[in-house]
Amino acid sequence: MGNLCECLGNFFGRKNTNVRVSLPAVCFLWQIAMIVLFGIFVRYDEESDVKKWLELKESANITSDIENDFYFRYPSFQDVHVMIFVGFGFLMTFLKRYSFSGVGFSFLIAAFGLQWALLMQGWFHSLDPVTATISIGVESMINADFCCAGSLIAMGALLGKVSPVQLMIVTLFGVTLFAVEEYIILDLLHCRDAGGSMVIHAFGGYYGLAISWVLYRPKLHQSKRLNGSVYHSDMFAMIGTLFLWMFWPSFNSAITDHGDGQHRAAINTYLALASSVLTAVAISSMSQKKGKLDMVHIQNATLAGGVAMGTAAEFMITPYGSLIVGFCCGIISTFGYLFVTPFLEKTLKLQDTCGIHNLHAVPGMLGGFIGAIVAAFANEDVYGKEGLKSVFDFEGDFANRTPGTQGGFQAAGTCVAIAFGLVGGGVVGLILRFPIWGDPADDNCFDDEVYWEVPEEDEEEIIPPVLEYNNHMIHKHQDISESNFSVEQS
Repeated sequence: MGNLCECLGNFFGRKNTNVRVSLPAVCFLWQIAMIVLFGIFVRYDEESDVKKWLELKESANITSDIENDFYFRYPSFQDVHVMIFVGFGFLMTFLKRYSFSGVGFSFLIAAFGLQWALLMQGWFHSLDPVTATISIGVESMINADFCCAGSLIAMGALLGKVSPVQLMIVTLFGVTLFAVEEYIILDLLHCRDAGGSMVIHAFGGYYGLAISWVLYRPKLHQSKRLNGSVYHSDMFAMIGTLFLWMFWPSFNSAITDHGDGQHRAAINTYLALASSVLTAVAISSMSQKKGKLDMVHIQNATLAGGVAMGTAAEFMITPYGSLIVGFCCGIISTFGYLFVTPFLEKTLKLQDTCGIHNLHAVPGMLGGFIGAIVAAFANEDVYGKEGLKSVFDFEGDFANRTPGTQGGFQAAGTCVAIAFGLVGGGVVGLILRFPIWGDPADDNCFDDEVYWEVPEEDEEEIIPPVLEYNNHMIHKHQDISESNFSVEQS
């Protein structure tokens, strides 16, 4: 595979990063396609269409507009929306010369992805067989943002190494695969996954890792000088971390049932996040000779508890159980950045720019299996008979399902998510290997100037050499017990 693509690269010559034709063409054509498809298929649902809402109020004896679902769901939607556009965007600004791209490209693919997600999820979940239309409302908007999160996670593994056109293709296929695996896991297997440990994080993580593995760059070291952070870029990335950390309880509880389920999901996530912060800080400090902290761990591993709590968030996992999940995942994620990421690059030729393996893929997988275990041990003494029906939706075709059986299906759902991510990512990676997408050469990665007009720096205002970090410990050749800081050579 690598030899074939190297021959193709030599045949086409040095990579051409001029996207003046391809990027506008993709944006215009795909947006026009969205307009046409929305015109054919998409309509307001009964709580956003004026005529249908008035009819619903009359038939259901609703006396006040405050009972519209908008007022229940929109606060959660706001939080999730901020996570998608601000949280993920700023988390990807840690590279010293790639902040425009981190924020700008995540903005681009999320704006496209949410439109495509409304269609794909609508076709699978809410297509009216009579009118052949999709009804959308505030909950549809939340689910569309969830769908975009999978592609944004995948972008983390590819950050700095692909073109905006390639990211649009990653999103097109990522949203499509997400809708299919979500339908299989939630509808056919009848799994519960309110916060998306399985369908969002495990899928998105392994989807991005598979693409990155196929797109392996043996000469990426030629861009080593830019594959790191400086003081101010890490501060911007920390802004993204804090937005994600604060709003993650809303993310995991946004589409749960009103009442105790939503309340419990927020509490469980809140506690798991807090616990993961302390263990991430502890392991980060222990790994260094003088106990200094690495900002990479604080930016990422502190969020692992929220990822792992996604599936079990609405279950009766207990408050101390949530703390245990966060405790363990903070440790596992930090160790991943210390040891697993360098091992994957050296041994498996897997270049993971943001370390999504440690923040999303593994915690998401663990979250899926944690949910399976908690579901399998559910009983009437804890939940009550009606509580089991409510939490696990044991109704209709699934009325005779037992908690033990549900646990088995939850585990199967996690495997489905991983399989879709790996296989789908492998196929998409092969598509992206064709040398026609405007991706940068190995010696030109991690640089905003490839795709952005970057303001020139005034020589008089150039800051003297500052302490520089090598992110994600990929390129740290010194022993872990030594300090991670080095003075940038002028």
